[in-house]
Amino acid sequence: MAITAALTNSFKQELLAMSPHTAGDVYKIALFQSSATLSKATTVYSNSGECPGTGNYTQGGINLVGFSVTLDTDTAILDWTTDPSWTNATITARGAMIYNSSRANKAVAVLDFGADITSTNATFTVQLPSPAAATGLIRIT
Repeated sequence: MAITAALTNSFKQELLAMSPHTAGDVYKIALFQSSATLSKATTVYSNSGECPGTGNYTQGGINLVGFSVTLDTDTAILDWTTDPSWTNATITARGAMIYNSSRANKAVAVLDFGADITSTNATFTVQLPSPAAATGLIRIT
């Protein structure tokens, strides 16, 4: 099993097919254990390998807040302004998936934390990078 960070191929295809995700859609982020198999080939959200629900974490994750699209020079960046977090959570996560629950749970991006990250009855936060050409989480150049 492995988690490989990537903008999913299916999302890139949707963008090029002019059926993009929009600000009115509901984007979610879910946390996954190291046993999950997620990569650029992932097409839809599935709870296989997802972290079990504890504290205020439930499978399926939470809504991302603050949708925005910016342009830095020639790089378009999709971003959310609020870092997702779960309080009172006992979680060990290796990565996460951003998906669009408004469009049949289509996968948008897979995040690899690089190592297992653990919280014990504490707040677990996924810190999203700043929306810039060199650092944006989801960017097309």
